[in-house]
Amino acid sequence: MKIKKMVCAPGLTGFYFDDQLAIRQGAVADGARYIGEPVTPGFTSVRQPGESISVMLQLEDNQIAWADCAAVQYSGAGGRDPLFLSSEYIPVIDKYVAPHFEGREITTFREMAAELDDIRVNGKKLHTAIRYGVSQVLLHAVGLKNNKLMCDVIAEEYGLNVADELIPIFTQSGDDRYNNADKMIIKGVPVLPHALINNVETKLGREGELLAEYLHWLVKRIREIRPEESYQPIIQIDVYGTIGLAFGVHNISRIADYLAELEEIVKPFKLRIEGPIDAGDRDSQIKCLSELTAEVDKRGLSVELVADEWCNTVEDVMAFADAKAGHIIQVKTPDLGGLNHTIEAILYCKEKGIGAYQGGTCNETDRSTMICVQVAMAVQADQILAKPGMGVDEAIMIAYNEMQRIIALRKSGVR
Repeated sequence: MKIKKMVCAPGLTGFYFDDQLAIRQGAVADGARYIGEPVTPGFTSVRQPGESISVMLQLEDNQIAWADCAAVQYSGAGGRDPLFLSSEYIPVIDKYVAPHFEGREITTFREMAAELDDIRVNGKKLHTAIRYGVSQVLLHAVGLKNNKLMCDVIAEEYGLNVADELIPIFTQSGDDRYNNADKMIIKGVPVLPHALINNVETKLGREGELLAEYLHWLVKRIREIRPEESYQPIIQIDVYGTIGLAFGVHNISRIADYLAELEEIVKPFKLRIEGPIDAGDRDSQIKCLSELTAEVDKRGLSVELVADEWCNTVEDVMAFADAKAGHIIQVKTPDLGGLNHTIEAILYCKEKGIGAYQGGTCNETDRSTMICVQVAMAVQADQILAKPGMGVDEAIMIAYNEMQRIIALRKSGVR
């Protein structure tokens, strides 16, 4: 079966593009917007609507494969590709990607994803968001051609077994860390709440006291409103490097002391800390985080460290895993480009005995989330992010329902 035509449509995401550098330099939150001047190239305001591009393939039998290109909230920051605007990148897809695949025989996902990686524009790879979305639609096309679920396509091509039970969902609260935590607890989310601790003075505390206060509240709240006594969620807090800012990136012993304090606060619940430090570049980050991980292990602490900052490509993931820089690594799907790289990264983590958290961004779409769930079930990721948006309920629904559909279909014999 061949691909007849590729069609693009502009779309919105479930959140916003935020100019991270402008925020760090003092842009002030004002309701849902920020007051200040944008700094990162491409931004016309500090916060602007997130954009996506829907890519649709008309197949030879007139079935339509479809998926969404999307980029992370903090586009253009931390070495990532530039701001992803549909008006700028639809012409790129039309000129460079469509001619390559239109009229092409649909073969395997791995083969076509590799071809997508090889496309160059003025000597450079396609924007990661384009590779992300087009790899999704190629996966869907292979599934339609072979009358198979996308997870089964991946499992067959990579020699894997699709998960037959739910993968733990991690849900992000954004700044509404109290009300949104309530939603998560009521719905029995396995991993919560994210909490967005991205400022030392207002959220972590100069001595870490503000986060400690929040965790005391969270543990009390879980006990008060949990749906049943047996509900024991993992508490995962994303601190965006603020612990390192407060205590010193290289002050490993003091950071470990603080982590031990937090661990005591949340008992009997398990604690994960995402992004405890930001050392400023990849090599420094790997060195500092591996030292902190070793210190945590030496002390016999049960807290798990989640690598995020400076871990943006499959090569980065492999380097972090090799150095044991963290107990768990977030594989941030849009940053890796093609889904083939997400698959490779997660399988590498599992091979190395490192936790594989298939993440992403609030700035995605319902469609990219559903296809990511297909991937997560095929590779049996240890944890998956509920996305898009920061409303909690919608993101849980999308991820949970797609997993349940996969499980039900496969149990009934549908492949």
